[in-house]
Amino acid sequence: MPTQLRRLANVVYPLYSPIVHRIFKSDLYHHWGSPPNLTWLGNPICQDPLTLWTLSETISKLRPKLIIETGTNCGGSALFYAHLLDLLNIEDARVITVDVDKLHSLDHPRITWLIGSSTSDVIVKEMRASTEAAAGPVIVILDSNHTTKHVATEMELYHRFVTPGSLLHVQDGGTDHWGRPLGPLRAIIDFLPAHPEFVVDEELASQFLITRHPMGWLRRRA
Repeated sequence: MPTQLRRLANVVYPLYSPIVHRIFKSDLYHHWGSPPNLTWLGNPICQDPLTLWTLSETISKLRPKLIIETGTNCGGSALFYAHLLDLLNIEDARVITVDVDKLHSLDHPRITWLIGSSTSDVIVKEMRASTEAAAGPVIVILDSNHTTKHVATEMELYHRFVTPGSLLHVQDGGTDHWGRPLGPLRAIIDFLPAHPEFVVDEELASQFLITRHPMGWLRRRA
C-alpha cells in the first residue's frame, strides 16, 4: 500500500470501525438467525461459532473438571463441551446442564441432564453437590431465561460455584441492544459492583471484535 494511502487508512479506520463493526455484527447475526441456525456433528446448537471458538480456547487453557450450563435447549452445546473434554482427555471431567423441558434425545457419558428450573432449590442443590465433588476448575455458563430478574437470580446462585481464575459466562447480553432493555446486560451491570471478585475479561470479550455477550465474559480473580 502506498505511504499516503496507509496514512489515510490510519486516520479513517479508527473513525469508522465502530460503525463497520455494528453493521457487520447486525448482518452476521441476521444471517445466522436467533438462535443461530447451526449444528454440531449434525445436532442443533444454539451458539454462534465465534463464541464456541472462544469457549473452546478457554476450556483448553483452564482444563475444567466441571462445566455447568443453564439452558440445555437442544443439547448441542453440552455435547460440544463434552467432546472437547474428550479431546483434551481430562479424566473425570463432566458437564451438568439444566432446562425446564427436554428437547433432545442426546446422550454422552460425561453429561448429566437435569430437568427443572435453574433457580429451584432442588437443581441448585444438585449443582452445589457436583461442584463440591469436582477436583479442579469449574466453569459456569448461563444461557436460560434472559430476563434481567432471572439472570440476576442465576448469577447470585451460581457465581459461588466458579473457582478462582475460572469463568462465569453470562450469555446474550446483546439482546439488551435489540429492543429488549431488561435483559442479561442489565443484570451483569448490577452484579459487578457487589462482586469485586469478578472482572470482565476484555480479552475474551474483544477477541473477534464483536460478541453476542457484551460484558458477559466474567473472570473470577485468582
